[in-house]
Amino acid sequence: MVAVYLDIGSNIDREANIQSCIDQLLKDFPDITFSKAYESESFGFKGDPFLNISAGFKTDLSYSELMKYLQNLENKHARKRSNTKFIARTLDADVLLYGDSVLQPESDVPRAEILKFPFVLFPLAEIAADVIHPQQKKTIAELAKESKLDKNTLTETPGFPVLTNDKN
Repeated sequence: MVAVYLDIGSNIDREANIQSCIDQLLKDFPDITFSKAYESESFGFKGDPFLNISAGFKTDLSYSELMKYLQNLENKHARKRSNTKFIARTLDADVLLYGDSVLQPESDVPRAEILKFPFVLFPLAEIAADVIHPQQKKTIAELAKESKLDKNTLTETPGFPVLTNDKN
């Protein structure tokens, strides 16, 4: 079993899409944990604000199996694929950490966005505070504390998501 951490985001019908994603993840990974959900302005393009949430769970899926699972989940939410990095999305589910694996340059794991964007780092720090970043050799909590990223660009969304298991 490997500990996996995800960033889940949406700016199109965002609460419905993220809630649906959460519901599916809870079915497939009952011991999953979630951060609070945060709203932030779209980055890299003009568009509606995003909601982002981090999720953590253990799985016996290989990295490639997990990627297929997540792509299927995105596709079920009418995800449009494009070569443009920053676009509106119904659902984006990215692997941030896959155990202590460094899968670069073939894959972006650990995901570089952990250190680049507040909407990735700070929700991750809520659920993975003691996890050591495999390249930085610091805990996620230390990285968040030392970060120059502006946490004030995030707005917590009280009452969302609705979690349907007793662990969250």
